[in-house]
Amino acid sequence: MSRTGPKRSESIRLAVLNAADDLLVEHGFDGVTIEGIAARAGVAKQTLYRWWKSKVDILLDTLSGDAQEGLTWQLGSGPAEEELQRQLRRIDDFFHEPAGQVLQALLGHAQTSPATARALREGFLREQRERDRAGLRAVLERHTCRHMDDEFVDCLLDLLLGPLYYRTLVSDRAADPAMLDATARLVLDMAARAAQDDHSHAGATNGESLS
Repeated sequence: MSRTGPKRSESIRLAVLNAADDLLVEHGFDGVTIEGIAARAGVAKQTLYRWWKSKVDILLDTLSGDAQEGLTWQLGSGPAEEELQRQLRRIDDFFHEPAGQVLQALLGHAQTSPATARALREGFLREQRERDRAGLRAVLERHTCRHMDDEFVDCLLDLLLGPLYYRTLVSDRAADPAMLDATARLVLDMAARAAQDDHSHAGATNGESLS
């Protein structure tokens, strides 16, 4: 989301991102300003405008970096249900960290700012959706030993993450662990049922072709 231009010092970049994080947590979205970020980071305001267009771009840069660590799927070879439950807990934890508060603030601002909504959807949300889709697909295909098409994975992804986002963004509460566990089981049950239906349909079709 940053502008092209002179190469940025990584130490300055991190100072700016950390300053933006801290100010948002302390003062909320409206309390974050370019002037405040520059003062907290100890850099000139002109330096920020050279590398970012606005405070939204700085916060998006902050969010993107934090999500690479906080929302990455850590896939292994364990039971599928445990992997989904673990990922849901990681997302819930992320929402209640400073990085998650940045995401919540940007989602809120996007409701009244078309430019922010577009930047958020075309950048972070699109990239995170792709990561979530790939992670869920890997778990489901290992669980069912069946290929899952994009449309079906997208539906199950909405089902998996929807209750968690609703609980956080609407109720402003941490998710109930029992709800997360039940959601993971429901998604796996639906995937297994769909795989079984595909298998039964394929068997019936093969039987008809042999008769």
